[in-house]
Amino acid sequence: MHTVVVGTSGTTAQDVIAVARGNARVELSAAAVAALAAAREIVDALAAKPEPVYGVSTGFGALASRHISPELRAQLQRNIVRSHAAGMGPRVEREVVRALMFLRLKTVASGHTGVRPEVAQTMADVLNAGITPVVHEYGSLGCSGDLAPLSHCALALMGEGDAEGPDGTVRPAGELLAAHGITPVELREKEGLALLNGTDGMLGMLVMALADLRTLYTSADITAALSLEALLGTDKVLAPELHAIRPHPGQGASADNMLRVLAGSGLTGHHQDDAPRVQDAYSVRCAPQVNGAGRDTLAYAATVADRELAAAVDNPVVLPDGRVESNGNFHGAPVAYVLDFLAIAAADLGSITERRTDRLLDKNRSHGLPPFLADDAGVDSGLMIAQYTQAALVSEMKRLAVPASADSIPSSAMQEDHVSMGWSAARKLRTAVGNLARIVAVELYAATRAVELRAQQGLNPAPATRAVIEALRAAGVEGPGPDRFLSPDLAAADAFVRAGGLVSAVEPVTGPLA
Repeated sequence: MHTVVVGTSGTTAQDVIAVARGNARVELSAAAVAALAAAREIVDALAAKPEPVYGVSTGFGALASRHISPELRAQLQRNIVRSHAAGMGPRVEREVVRALMFLRLKTVASGHTGVRPEVAQTMADVLNAGITPVVHEYGSLGCSGDLAPLSHCALALMGEGDAEGPDGTVRPAGELLAAHGITPVELREKEGLALLNGTDGMLGMLVMALADLRTLYTSADITAALSLEALLGTDKVLAPELHAIRPHPGQGASADNMLRVLAGSGLTGHHQDDAPRVQDAYSVRCAPQVNGAGRDTLAYAATVADRELAAAVDNPVVLPDGRVESNGNFHGAPVAYVLDFLAIAAADLGSITERRTDRLLDKNRSHGLPPFLADDAGVDSGLMIAQYTQAALVSEMKRLAVPASADSIPSSAMQEDHVSMGWSAARKLRTAVGNLARIVAVELYAATRAVELRAQQGLNPAPATRAVIEALRAAGVEGPGPDRFLSPDLAAADAFVRAGGLVSAVEPVTGPLA
């Protein structure tokens, strides 16, 4: 099994995905264990002093003015976890919870939190045992970080609350810990707070969304090329010299992807119909510009994710010179903004994709294709309602593109009077990514059917297009013919897109795509 070693200097997106989705084993480096021990010595020394230190010997948030006596501090740490584990609603997905736990361990291992090495080791043990705390959809305002979701994870470390075992069964966390030989932690000064105070949930969802969107953007370049081909469009607009004079890197990459997919096509550039076109419609001609702008948005979001992956997000933090200082690094604004930005870009990609599908189905704009790509139009409805479904998804994408980060709602008796709503931004982006895959799948389904109908007219598609059609048919997605129960075909096309099937089918012909 792959092992991810957690050190003192953050982690990578690849490691997050390996743990969250690949169940990679987690180990603490020797340097991390040493840093944990050194920071804990500082916290223990401060805890012994009479002067109050926030998070060590005081209450939290709006209750920070109360000095807590030594005999009550363990109870204080337990209480903050129990009281903050106040989430409601449906369960959050297993991969999100694993990413959240791993990223909290990343910050703990930095040596800036004051958590004891044995607590960090227990966090790793829980991950390695495949135990996943039950975390609920609602409860985070994205400031101070993802408090409620992280609290449910910390609760499981204490042997309380519910968790899912490696067999998928939800049981009391204490039973699962015992079954795997894991001793519940007894939290000491600052440790409860350190386990709750971070952007880990929203960051984990950002990292996974970026991975999924990279595949979807390449897939969308491919389906855009197939639609251009099916509509007898011109590939001259994809020429490198045209994109070089507007040097956005994403635009150039998308144009190059499309050009390579279309190499050797017998359908492009002829405008073989009774009303020759001077130019193709925007949804066809401007695909590289729209897809490319989204690619550049992904690149910016990835820089923010990388910075956050290198960060130690906690309050207060232990500094190398022995100070324990309060700060605002838990605020989720940097992550929330790019989560919203990605939702906007994804909505626009879905929108232009749907416009090409609609064009393929309209006999007045499809340049010789049958209405709705039906076998016997009138008797058959073809893909009419598939486009309805795609349009409904696009409409929801537009609603999901409304920024969560533009909102704020005061909490904690006005101590936390400006919050990021980053968790909400991440949750809606997660929905948007799933919808985008479905939208691309519908275009794929329509474009491949249209290309096959062109082949019946004696027009031969590009070799890469033929490879896509063969792979799609092998995946159980049927080709042209009389009307049939369409939902299973669309579901299979969706699964094909999500699994990266489009890219895998094309690259043996085109070489690696961007």
